[in-house]
Amino acid sequence: MSTGTSGSRRRARRTSKRPSTTLAERWTVVDGVDVFYRESPHPPSGAAAMMHVHGFGLSGRYLLPTAERLADDFHTLVPDLPGFGRSGKAPGALDVPDLAHAAARFLDDRGIERVTLVGNSMGCPVICEFAHLYPDRLDRAVLVSPAGGIYNQPLRRAMGQISRDGTREPARLMRVVTPDYLRFGVPSTVRMFKALTQYPSLERMLALHIPTLAVLGDRDPLMPGAERVQEVAGQTDNHVLIAKIEGAAHAINFSHSGELAHMIRLFMADRPIVDDPDSPGHARLYEIHRGSQHPPARED
Repeated sequence: MSTGTSGSRRRARRTSKRPSTTLAERWTVVDGVDVFYRESPHPPSGAAAMMHVHGFGLSGRYLLPTAERLADDFHTLVPDLPGFGRSGKAPGALDVPDLAHAAARFLDDRGIERVTLVGNSMGCPVICEFAHLYPDRLDRAVLVSPAGGIYNQPLRRAMGQISRDGTREPARLMRVVTPDYLRFGVPSTVRMFKALTQYPSLERMLALHIPTLAVLGDRDPLMPGAERVQEVAGQTDNHVLIAKIEGAAHAINFSHSGELAHMIRLFMADRPIVDDPDSPGHARLYEIHRGSQHPPARED
């Protein structure tokens, strides 16, 4: 649990800098590993829990623009999973199921039984595996720019996709993610890439039986085209709602936080995915597929 004194002075030194977020920055210990996380400082009474799950090689820092916008509506948590960001390393190399178990253990530590998970990139396979391992603990899933599988193989191809994406993201994103990539290191990158691309991401996503929102950017080089995604989604009668944000690349949680937060609020309320009337002139967002088993959109 998190409130013991072991390591508290060391963690205090590491958190003495000016906070980089309006969320509270905290530490806990899960299975002997120091885990850094951010949390709504004053979540609304009875608010549903919503945890944001970061991508490959990164910390949760780049997810904060979206998470902060939702913190007044949900009990918001943004951890650095073990082995990533400021959190300590777990013994042994982690794969996607290991990270799903780590997410569940973190929620256990925080006393949260049921949760909505919002992931970006690698965070989406982690969410799909969480749904497979802990189906009774997941209320809803939001899969933003889901990565992994054959479209990102081999490593050379994935590196080219990531390079092209870098030119399409806001320049300020590099200042956020570069320290994370350097900290993660080359050996961890190679191991995690192998685990991620071998994971059956598509099969797990199509097997989901909870309301699921998949969000795509039309400028994302790591994703197949929207038409292919829609074709695949149409092969199963599931709960997946697919929406697109025009002008967005891969790191939507950072680059288009206003549009994404608006979309998530609509999804959580079972409302149609439409543009935010309070943000005229921003990127257009709209549905491209709604599974027949997905809750019907409420028009009221």
